[in-house]
Amino acid sequence: MTFQTTPRPTLRTLTALVALACLSLQATAQGQATASTLGEVVVSGSRHEQMADELPLSYDVIDASTLGNQQSRTLREALQDLPNASVKRSPARFTVGGTTASAGRDGNVGVNIRGLGGNRVLLMVDGVRMPRSYAFRTTTFDREYLSLELLKRIEMVRGPASALYGSDGMAGLVNFITHEPADFLVGQDGGPPKTLGGRIAAGWSGDDNGHTLAGTVAGQASDTLQWMLTATTRSAHAVDNMGSNDEPNTSRTRPNPQDDRDNAVLGKIVLRPHAGQRHVATLEHVEKKSDVNLLSSRTPLPLRGTPAQTAGAILDEYSARSMERDRLAWDARFDLGAPWADHAQTVIAVQRAASRQVGTSVRNTLPLRVRDNAYGEHTWQAGLQADKTLRGGGWAHKITYGLDHVRSDITNLYTGLAPLPPEVFPLKRFPDTRETTSALYVQDESVQGDWSLTPGLRFDHFALDVTSQAGFYPPAKQPGQSLSGSALSPKVGVLYRATPQWSVFGQYAAGFRAPDAGQVNGYYENAAEQVIIIPNPELKPEKSRGFEVGVRGRLERLSLDVAAFSSHYSNLIMDTVLIRGTGTAADPRIFQTINTERARISGFEVKGQYDWGRMAGGRLATPFSYGQARGVNRATGKPINSVDPAQLALGLKYDTAAWGLRLDMRHHAAKTARDIDSASSVKPPNTQFTIPSATTLDVSVQWRLRKDMRLNLAVHNLTNRKYWLWPDVYGLAASSPTNDAYTQPGRSAHVSLVMDF
Repeated sequence: MTFQTTPRPTLRTLTALVALACLSLQATAQGQATASTLGEVVVSGSRHEQMADELPLSYDVIDASTLGNQQSRTLREALQDLPNASVKRSPARFTVGGTTASAGRDGNVGVNIRGLGGNRVLLMVDGVRMPRSYAFRTTTFDREYLSLELLKRIEMVRGPASALYGSDGMAGLVNFITHEPADFLVGQDGGPPKTLGGRIAAGWSGDDNGHTLAGTVAGQASDTLQWMLTATTRSAHAVDNMGSNDEPNTSRTRPNPQDDRDNAVLGKIVLRPHAGQRHVATLEHVEKKSDVNLLSSRTPLPLRGTPAQTAGAILDEYSARSMERDRLAWDARFDLGAPWADHAQTVIAVQRAASRQVGTSVRNTLPLRVRDNAYGEHTWQAGLQADKTLRGGGWAHKITYGLDHVRSDITNLYTGLAPLPPEVFPLKRFPDTRETTSALYVQDESVQGDWSLTPGLRFDHFALDVTSQAGFYPPAKQPGQSLSGSALSPKVGVLYRATPQWSVFGQYAAGFRAPDAGQVNGYYENAAEQVIIIPNPELKPEKSRGFEVGVRGRLERLSLDVAAFSSHYSNLIMDTVLIRGTGTAADPRIFQTINTERARISGFEVKGQYDWGRMAGGRLATPFSYGQARGVNRATGKPINSVDPAQLALGLKYDTAAWGLRLDMRHHAAKTARDIDSASSVKPPNTQFTIPSATTLDVSVQWRLRKDMRLNLAVHNLTNRKYWLWPDVYGLAASSPTNDAYTQPGRSAHVSLVMDF
């Protein structure tokens, strides 16, 4: 992780701006009707269903219709209009024997929220934790074990969320909520529910020549039993870019030849034995495979250089990747009406995730080089939660409390041909490890009149226990060590309903992230480069403290959310820091993962929609969002590189009964040298590649051919603009002649057809 120093808005200034906006708009809101749309219900902000506008924090909800209408195929596309949020997506440009770079190897490693991402953001599917990303030296395994076709909605909570969800929620959380049978059994025109229903969807995307097919069938077996089965498949090639060099060597800037295949299956059974009980059994399987011909790593011909360089010249190189995730879960909810709880919920889930990456290098005269790397997580998760509503003295209290237990067995294996001395295949970069977390939490939502106060507290105890040294010691010079610790995560939120149309909120919340097995015990030794990476069993959890204030307006025509935030981070874990050594046989360079950094990130966000009313038989609306953040590494005074440049999204939607038209303009601000800590992203004397600002335009049309059928057509990057996005280029040197390989796709067409039955 790397970090930044530029002038930043202070929290006091932003708080004053928010308060001023609330007071000035309050006067104009008197007498106006409230928003005509129904409020959203979310679960991620409080661990139970709640009106989203009653939360004293910032949230985002993306529903299935938005995902479908915008033809989102990846997590990045789904979140592209959210302020201060991004997803990294780099092209498959790497070498089988090279060191993992911060750009170009790690794919969709996760979501960045307000300047921090990766494993610092908790990802969940239906409340079940997704696997972490894992990176060590030559390999990175990402986190997108997802199929968007399975999702009903995406919920994002911004800022520290550990008070409710524990480790990894230090920067925020994203909860992916899948469809249920009832979503496909709604009766037409308000009629009775259907006994059999479903959906078929097919799509094509021009920027990667991708073909998607998805089908869902759901049924009502009896008054108490519903079922659903969804299956999706997708095949595609490499995502296009604006590079022009098609040479099959290291000067190449066009995408490498690539074949991707994604498949997913989701099955659910919903049982309601009586009105006070609900049981949901879920089975999910997601698999992704990718084969890449790494033309970009071939040595240019004719071969030149020293005899050693000529002997090791790469004549051909290719890579195969696969990842799978299986989830079996039981979610039960009970209406108790007992003195200790009104309702209770139990969740038991088992999840298996496995990733594998096989790379092969054909070298000029040296032996064939193969790297076969695997990473796996097998997780059990159990939770018990209850809530009780109490009233008295003009106050109403909803107390939510519970316990969580998560156990993950984590393993890795490196094997192949032609290892670098002194390593001998097969080996493990860290020993087999069991990570466990047990937690107790409580939250009190107290309401009196126009005020809501929501304090919460969670206690976590975590342990990282080595279960086997086999394959790790030897070759490591010391056995893996176990580690344990605890964390207390408080929060308190306040919401004031100034008028029926306007409310003001604020929150303080703490978060943490425990170190993972690779960071504690990762070991690597390369005699040729005189490099050694040593373990650090003394690592401490990373911690965050977040402050946020905001205002919400829900008027007849205008929906508006404004928030200002400041987050402070300590004990940040820096991977593979050089701690000593000059790189000779007598004094090798020693690297270690350490707690070293303190950081502060501040910024603000504006989002909403203005409804212009009916025009020419249709309805016109303008959605908008803007986010800006600044960060500083408080240990060095340098900027935080993981903070994205500001982004403005502005749309225009026109809807009639038969068709709809949408224009989306996105302006990405530049990332200039003053906003970058160059020395922490590339090796001096190189400097980090900077990116100019860019404005793009997308246009889409939806035809409702029948009540049960709709055709979506879209053109992305209508002006064929050449541009880069900052998350993709972080770690690229400005002097590199191949930076065009990291440009975004040019103009491309997309089409999908959806039919309900």
